[in-house]
Amino acid sequence: MDSYEGTATLEWWANQSTCLARFGVRVAVGVTGNDWTCDATFEPSLTGEDQEGFDFLMALDPLFTLRFDEESMLHVNVVAAADDGRLTLTAYQEEAAQPASTRRLPR
Repeated sequence: MDSYEGTATLEWWANQSTCLARFGVRVAVGVTGNDWTCDATFEPSLTGEDQEGFDFLMALDPLFTLRFDEESMLHVNVVAAADDGRLTLTAYQEEAAQPASTRRLPR
């Protein structure tokens, strides 16, 4: 697969059993060799209250779960790329030297 365009859900998990927020997104994924890029936009657009919640979670930790369906998901770092709501997603890679935190992602 060289590319994928479709819908997905960004989830922010406080721990393995508590999802604090879910945001619908439209993603465009491109693959070149072993590298991939992913841009996303909110679908539907966020309300003012939802935007405040998203901004708050981003300030806490920009690590989200990107869920394509019930069986397919991956952890991503999210960067707000523009004021128009566009996002850039990159694959999350846990570093071995990273200190243990209380936040646990779903498996």
